[in-house]
Amino acid sequence: MMRNLLSEETSPYLLQHRNNPVHWQPWSADTLARAKKDNKPILLSIGYAACHWCHVMAHESFENDAIAAQMNDLFINIKVDREERPDIDAIYQSALQMMGEQGGWPLTMFLTPDGAPFWGGTYFPATARYGRPAFPELLKGIAGTYHREPDKVRENAAALKDGLMKMARPEGGGAMSLAALDAAAAAMLRYVDFHRGGTQGAPKFPQPMLFQLLWLAHQRQKTPENSQFGDAVTITLDHLCQGGIYDHLGGGFSRYSTDEVWLAPHFEKMLYDNALLIELLSDVWQQTQSPLYAVRVRETIAWARRDMRSTKDGGAKDFAFTSAYDADSDGEEGRFYVWSEAEIDAILGAAASDFKQAYDVTAHGNWEHKTILNRSHQLTLGPEQAEAGLARSREKLLAVREARVWPQRDDKVLADWNGMMIAALAKAGAVFDEPAWIDTAETVFRFVIDAMTETRAAGDKKPGRLNHTWCAGKRRHPAVVDDYANMARAALMLHGITGNDDYLTAAKAWVEIADAHYWDSDGGGYFLGADDTGDVITRTKTLHDNAVPSGNGVMAEVLARLFHLTGDDRYRNRLDQLFAAIAHKDSNHLGNQPSLLNAFALLETAVQIVIVAETDDPAAVAFRRAAFEAGLSRAIIMQIAPETALPAGHPANGKKQENNQPTAFVCRGPVCGLPITDIESLREQLAGS
Repeated sequence: MMRNLLSEETSPYLLQHRNNPVHWQPWSADTLARAKKDNKPILLSIGYAACHWCHVMAHESFENDAIAAQMNDLFINIKVDREERPDIDAIYQSALQMMGEQGGWPLTMFLTPDGAPFWGGTYFPATARYGRPAFPELLKGIAGTYHREPDKVRENAAALKDGLMKMARPEGGGAMSLAALDAAAAAMLRYVDFHRGGTQGAPKFPQPMLFQLLWLAHQRQKTPENSQFGDAVTITLDHLCQGGIYDHLGGGFSRYSTDEVWLAPHFEKMLYDNALLIELLSDVWQQTQSPLYAVRVRETIAWARRDMRSTKDGGAKDFAFTSAYDADSDGEEGRFYVWSEAEIDAILGAAASDFKQAYDVTAHGNWEHKTILNRSHQLTLGPEQAEAGLARSREKLLAVREARVWPQRDDKVLADWNGMMIAALAKAGAVFDEPAWIDTAETVFRFVIDAMTETRAAGDKKPGRLNHTWCAGKRRHPAVVDDYANMARAALMLHGITGNDDYLTAAKAWVEIADAHYWDSDGGGYFLGADDTGDVITRTKTLHDNAVPSGNGVMAEVLARLFHLTGDDRYRNRLDQLFAAIAHKDSNHLGNQPSLLNAFALLETAVQIVIVAETDDPAAVAFRRAAFEAGLSRAIIMQIAPETALPAGHPANGKKQENNQPTAFVCRGPVCGLPITDIESLREQLAGS
């Protein structure tokens, strides 16, 4: 007799469903074997803890005794947390798209007992509406087709599986060049909303990788006729920072806006969005010096360090960042975040008038008769005294909000998302001269090494193989290539900022693991899953950036950085193979691969600052500070001890200290400039870059 087994899992999403009358099973070899034994099709439901429509379908169908009984009778029912198993999610999302359907969550797929998909969709209502069939009728129809028309099911499954395998072998062959990058960036401008920022239409997603691509194009072409690149980015960031998508009380950005004016967010907050936006805001602030961007970076980092840490004890030394906050609280989307005018008046008293004017608070509200706080009508901060008064009002409202029923937090720690936040904190800490942020980045990095990595030999500085998740004290699930890519990038960011070579060692080791277990030796590029992940029907390859940068795109940046840091042609050769394998041949589609394009820009235009000095030498610290302040998004910073010999292929090979003083060299491509021993000369050199 089967029963619901999700109570034995650690995923907050799976635990949300542990009391469903559905006999949910986790994804496992045993579950697939049971399906074969019983000759039952599999109903695979994939979602995540912060997913609003996942909750809707759960309440309507999975908590319904009659529907659950039908599911239990006709199917083997499997629940998967897409954040725990992105490799499984990628397979079945791709299969759905091959059926001509738009992907999303909850994902509802019907599989043969060996895991091959033959039909699917996303959300299905319990009764027919929204142009979708009723879920009970659908269940009956799918099960009937499976048993009455097995040849048709096998044919569909075989065609989809063949298509999945072909998708993992892209045509590639795109010719990478700076001209192609600029053309791709110019093509993407056609989609930008220059009035409200972001891309045109609704819903609006922040898309940090796309706007990073445009910002780098702006930096390469600082001419009046190309000011559109910079305008596209700053208009977007201004509206993001002042719109309703930003939490003006607690800090942090929601996942996306449901409208085209950034007012009404889908209220879930994801770690990755905030990490990517912190980094983009930090890069753009270095040129614009926008006070608004600086404030939003500080507030968002404060939110992450306060509300997203894995330990409840704020003073605990060992912690990482959890994944997300739900959109819903107390059964209602956005309830935690919205206000009525009466509440604002009662809490703020005499200060209410100024606050309501600043934050769009009216008697009728701006969203479902409530108010989403926003400052979209004024895209800059006000005078210092006025901002101080608004800050006091926000503190009072936040104190009241703290007592509300909180949205559920997904307490999973994900290696790849933490890698993004480590890199963001390290960069922001360097840019804004906040050592505490860098300390936090190093703390989280150590957590991943210690808690999410296979046991290593004593004294071994190389990290072992990663696990993808950590939750409830357990590391679980095989790593995907995104874990290695993002953690290696985080390691290289910390290496440049701290000068600690252990981070460089870690990055090299993770690339070795990725090459050994994820590289496609036949077609090139990195598979999402490892070669020894044995519970999937095929291995997919992520080519495009979606909500997060693709693992291949991030790995391309890692390889470019390692090539510049070491001069080792192995990294350059692997990078060339990667570009050839996955870059679109049609330049019109290159804009869908911004992280890959940004990696090529780094390869071609990097400015390397090599500092020859002891790590703790105050002059070396000052040199690093000058490098940070130069605002070079394409800077690669390296510090070596005076006696260290660089590899033969490195442009600074053989460079020595000048007169036994801490010395810096600025290198572009294979050529380094003259030795620099004073800060002002270094600043002058970098200012011309």
